[in-house]
Order: sequence, then structure tokens, then C-alpha cells
Amino acid sequence: MAAEGRGGARPALSSGATGSCLWLPPKEGEERSAKQGAFQAQQAGRRGWEARGRRGQPGTQRPRVATAWLSRRSLSPRPLAHLASSPRVQAQGLRAPRMRLPVAGSASVASLALLWLLGLRWTWSAAAAFGVYVGSGGWRFLRIVCLTAKRDLFGLSVLIRVRLELRWHRRSGHTIPSIFQEVVRRQPERLALVDAGSGASWTFAQLDAYSNAVAQLFLRLGFAPGDVVAVFLEGRPEFVGLWLGLAKAGVVASLLNVNLRREPLAFCLSTSGAKALIYGGEMAADRLFYIYTSGTTGLPKAAIVVHSSPRTFACAVPWVGRLDRQAAAPCSRYYRIAAFGHHSYSMCQADVLYDSLPLYHSAGNILGVGQCVIYGLTVVLRKKFSASCFWDDCVKYNCTVVQYIGEICRYLLRQPVREAEARHQVRLAVGNGLRPAIWEEFARRFGVRQIGEFYGATECNCSIANMDGKVGSCGFNSRILPHVYPIRLVKVNEDTMELLRDARGLCIPCEPGEPGLLVGQINQQDPLRRFDGYVSESATSKKIVHSVFHKGDSAYLSGDVLVMDELGYMYFLDRSGDTFRWRGENVSTTEVEGVLSRLLGQADVAVYGVAVPGVEGRAGMAAIADPRGQLDPNSMYQELQKVLAPYARPLFLRLLPQVDTTGTFKIQKTRLQHEGFDPRQTSDRLFFLDLKQGHYLPLDEALYMQICSGASAL
Repeated sequence: MAAEGRGGARPALSSGATGSCLWLPPKEGEERSAKQGAFQAQQAGRRGWEARGRRGQPGTQRPRVATAWLSRRSLSPRPLAHLASSPRVQAQGLRAPRMRLPVAGSASVASLALLWLLGLRWTWSAAAAFGVYVGSGGWRFLRIVCLTAKRDLFGLSVLIRVRLELRWHRRSGHTIPSIFQEVVRRQPERLALVDAGSGASWTFAQLDAYSNAVAQLFLRLGFAPGDVVAVFLEGRPEFVGLWLGLAKAGVVASLLNVNLRREPLAFCLSTSGAKALIYGGEMAADRLFYIYTSGTTGLPKAAIVVHSSPRTFACAVPWVGRLDRQAAAPCSRYYRIAAFGHHSYSMCQADVLYDSLPLYHSAGNILGVGQCVIYGLTVVLRKKFSASCFWDDCVKYNCTVVQYIGEICRYLLRQPVREAEARHQVRLAVGNGLRPAIWEEFARRFGVRQIGEFYGATECNCSIANMDGKVGSCGFNSRILPHVYPIRLVKVNEDTMELLRDARGLCIPCEPGEPGLLVGQINQQDPLRRFDGYVSESATSKKIVHSVFHKGDSAYLSGDVLVMDELGYMYFLDRSGDTFRWRGENVSTTEVEGVLSRLLGQADVAVYGVAVPGVEGRAGMAAIADPRGQLDPNSMYQELQKVLAPYARPLFLRLLPQVDTTGTFKIQKTRLQHEGFDPRQTSDRLFFLDLKQGHYLPLDEALYMQICSGASAL
């Protein structure tokens, strides 16, 4: 497919060496940099709180000075308590004060009534009651109100705005294509999409004409509403025109990761039920499209993105009847993600957004391209992220907003300083996955005034956003009005990740400073709280739990461990399953990866636990990208001893040319964990930490057999 420039003819469907092709299956009966120094999170004077207590019960807290990375006593009797003392929690100064608000409130009301009965004037009675309230611990709540009221009011205004917009579109029966049509009517000649790679630019009128041509083609080919067509194409304007055109015809677009090959590709094609495949020449309604999860822990799952009327949705998706057939709101999922991003970070039509993320994931295609489709912003696309071209593109196209995800910010910091860094007009960087260790360095070096870190997933109903730039936070939930947005951190068994419940059978909420699993209450009638699930019914059921907030309710399980401070700011700690146990201690892979990456000049690092025969728990192993073969393990170990507790230091090292990542720059560990530390499984350089000698030894087959037989002590 090809696109003319702004003044040229409208884009048309075509084929060629650089174009895209439509494949239809045969009919029935006929025959895819250098070290950065020790991590500085534990500066003198930084204070953390160590939590202790019995499993499932809140404990007492005492202040302490953080002295070493992950250094703490064993807190295994307490659910996820090991994370409460992690450096990230300590670095943010998270505390867990006991606010006896019900007691303070009851005491103040009782004193007010008593003084009134004694005949004192109401003004004196009210003043005395207020004094009792403050003295009983109510001052803590008043402090929270003073510090967070402005933030919470802005967050509330965003919620109200998005809800009102969704309600209006729902009552009007609008879908994403119909909303886009209104944008085209208002500004047909404004630039909609720019391809930074080829320089091609599309106006809204051209994008509309292209998508109309796609819709007409598939209708002529006999495709019916609800049919699925797979799109296997790199990110460029045609990609947007294709799924938008398919949506106009009522056809579901299944957006495939262009990095998939063989079994994973066949799996995604088969689970989507696609009747046709559109693929690029360089390789190739109810549901707007399927977006596949990144597959960091296994095969991708197809998450449903909804945009159609309730009647059509109920007919096309049989399993949704168990949740609520009449609940599907028009444009709910797509609109909600795009709208929250738009209003949370005060984007406007004059903004130009730079989107170098994969368009087969929600960050690039909904949060990014959604600003074009719904709000009329110009979006600059680059089919593949390029650290060397990033700021040059921003200067060339006058971008004011950029998107990041995963390790992109770290890749940018690894680049040599260039002139474009000081000439760009970027005011906002929005995304998720920015490590707290490099947050301030990124903002300072590149002069980005606001970091819009958020937490969310394509399918989740508990997304949160950092709207005021709190360093390290991925969002917040109001401590003043927590029920306005019903999400919660709940306690889980740290070994099995099973939810812990109280005597009533309900989940136990975490106190501030206590790590817990994030859940979001499901309400299929509310577009902000509904859960549309996956194509796979079994995958959907695994994400739903009951009797969380109150008896008989339903909630979405995020699978992620976060911690909230006393002001309601939340911080990402771990994805469930990314913590392993060694020597009676719990080791967070996320934390150790951050330390190693920092020490090695922002190198790619994957940390995971490996089983050792005859040894309890899992030993730590780190796979480190060392493309030039220059890493000295023992020099690194000297630095590790300063910043990592003994049990957190990797026992095994694997030095390889590059660490595999997903299309959204998340580290992939499945293959690495499977191969373990067996030298017969890989040609990469392997090392074993000999604690007696105090340094790493090359790991060959002979040493491997000694370790497995128990001859070499761990």
C-alpha cells in the first residue's frame, strides 16, 4: 500500500513490493556504556519503614535508615512483607501510620453531644469537638486532605469528564468510526498521520478515504459483521487505515505482533478465528479489534477491545452472557483508554504526538493513535523505535508529546548527547515502565517538564495515572474518597499468591506501606469498571475473583504487586511470579535488574530464579547483554557486594549478545529460565559464583555436574 503526500491523490489500495497483501484461505474442499557506579537509592538520611507482624495481620512499624539494597530481616511470616522493605519502597519514604479515623470521629461526635447537653454554646462545642478529633489522630487525615485535595479534585474532574463523554456517546449510539467521521468533518485538511520513516503525510480526509476504500473492499468480498481479519503489518499510516476501515465494515481486526513466527504466530491466528490475513510486503461491529498481550510469561492472549452496540456484542460473543449481555457500551474500552490519557495530561488539539511504539499493542494504537482518531491531534509514527532518531524526529515534526514504554527511556539515556536534545519542544512524556532509578536523570537531561507515568493493561479496569509528576509513582487512588474509583491493594500469600481472606470471607485490604495485589471491582454496566476479557473463556475466568469488596461481588485480578503510601500514591513493585525465594529470603527480580542495569551503564539485564537439584528454593541467575564480550564478572561482583544483600546476588551469570525483549521492550525470560545454567543448552558464556573463593568461575560441563551432584557447595 502506498500513500501520497499531503497535496497528492488520496491513498488507494494497491499491491507491490513494499505494499500489503490480502490473503484469503482456500474454500472448503481445496488444498506463517560503561559502568555507572553503585546504585544510590540508599543515600544517607533516607528513611524507610520496616513492617513486621503475623501473616494476614497488620503489624507495627519502626523507622530505620536504609543501609543496603534489599537488606532486611526475613519477613516470611508476613504476606509480601519482603517487598515492604525493598529499596524502592524505602526510596519513596513510604510509611504506614495508624490513622484511627473512626475512633477520632466517634470521640469528637460524642464530645460534641456531651458539651451540648451541658448547655455550652454550639460554637464552643464545635471547637472542643474539633480539638478532640485532632487530638485523637484526626490530624493525620486533615494533613492528607491538605496535601492531596488539589490532586484528587483534578483526578475527580478527569473521571467525571470521561464518564460524561462516554455517556453521551453511548446514548447517541456512537462508535469509534462515527466519532472519527465527526473529527474529519471538523478538520478535513489537518494532518492526521505522519510517517517519520518515509516522510509521507496523511490528512484526515485522506485517512477517511482510505478507510472507506478498505470497508468497501471487504464488503464486496462478502465479509459480514463479526468476521475476523488478521493484520500483520508494521506501524505506518496504512495500519491505522486498515483497522479503521475494517471497523467501518463491522469486521474485527486481529492485530498481530510482527515479531511472531512459527508456533506463536500460528497460535494467534488460530485463536482469533481469522478468515483472512492482511500482511505487509516487507514480511504482512462489536469488537473493534483484538490486541494480544505481550507474552512475557508465555503465549500471547487476545484481549477484546469493544466499540459496538450492546445488541451486536451480545450476539457475537456468547461467553459474555455470564458477565452481562446488555452491558457493552459503544466505544467503551478504546475510548476510555484514549480519553483518560488525553484529559489526565491536559493534551490539546495543538499537540503533536510522537508514537514510535508498536501499533499492535494498546499503548501505541489506542493511547497514541487514539488521540488522532478521537481528538484530532496529529500523530507522528515510526514503524520501529530508534534511539538515535528519536529527538531528531521530535525536532523535525515539532512534537510536544512523546510516548515511551518498557526500557525506551533507558535506551535513550545510553545514547551520546546530541544537539537535538536541547532543541525539541517536548513538554510531556507519557507511558509506563520508567524505572524510578533513572526518572529524574531522564527528566533533567532531556528537559521534559512532565512525566506521565501510568499503570494499566489493555484489558484491565483498574488503570491509574500519575497526574502531578510524583517521582517513581505510577498513579494514585484518593485517600479522601476511595470509593469513587473502587480499586484496592489486597493481601496475598507470598508463596502461592493466593488471596488472603478475613473471617467474613472477604479479601483483606492492605494498609499504606504494605505491598499487595491490585484488584478492580467489576461493574459491567459501567464503562469505566467493566471487564471485557479475552477471546479465551478460560483465560477470562482466571482473571475474575469474587467476594472481594463485599459478598458476591466480582473483581479483576491484575496479577501485579504495588504499594501505596499514606498520601495514596502507588508504586509498582513486581509482577506476580517475578519474585523467587532463596536462603529463606524473597528476592525481587525487578529490584535486582535495576541495580545491575545501573551498574553496567543501563545494559539489558534479565534476572530470574533457577532450580538447583537437591537445594531448596531457587538460585538467582542474571542474563546480561554483553555484545562485545568485555564484561568482567569479578569487577562487577566487587560492586555488587556494596549494593546487594548476599542472598540477592546472582549465583549464576549468563553473558549473551542481546537479551530478548517483547515488541513493547519488556524482557522475556521464559526461554532463559527453561535453559537454566546448563552449559549444554547454550553457547553463551556462563559463570558460577564460588562463595568460598569470592569470585565468579567459568561454568563448564564438569562444574555443572559437580553443582548438580552437590559436590560444589552453594
